[in-house]
Amino acid sequence: QLQASGGGLVQAGGSLRLTCAASKRTSSNNAMGWFRQAPGKEREFVGRVNWSGGTYYADFVKGRFSISRDIAKSTVYLQMNSLKPEDTAVYYCAVGTRPYTGREPSEYRYWGQGTQVTVSS
Repeated sequence: QLQASGGGLVQAGGSLRLTCAASKRTSSNNAMGWFRQAPGKEREFVGRVNWSGGTYYADFVKGRFSISRDIAKSTVYLQMNSLKPEDTAVYYCAVGTRPYTGREPSEYRYWGQGTQVTVSS
């Protein structure tokens, strides 16, 4: 139902764009979010785009990441710039339980399989 792609190995300061394709039935009228999980750490919220296009980001994003959404394609993108080694993690996309959601994993019901992002120093 969710397919995340675009991860890979990049040097610090580089960029990556992650893509998450969802079925229309899965994503229809709901917010979509991005989370990440580094080895030995809890899954953490990265950002989300709600149904109307409004975005909300974690503090550590600090203008480096941006989320966009193509409703017609049921696809959401995570543009990551100025990547740092601490951004290394598996990145997951998720579909919210409603059109407007926050940062809690419990607010999301469908999860993709994750894509690995590795940032070398």
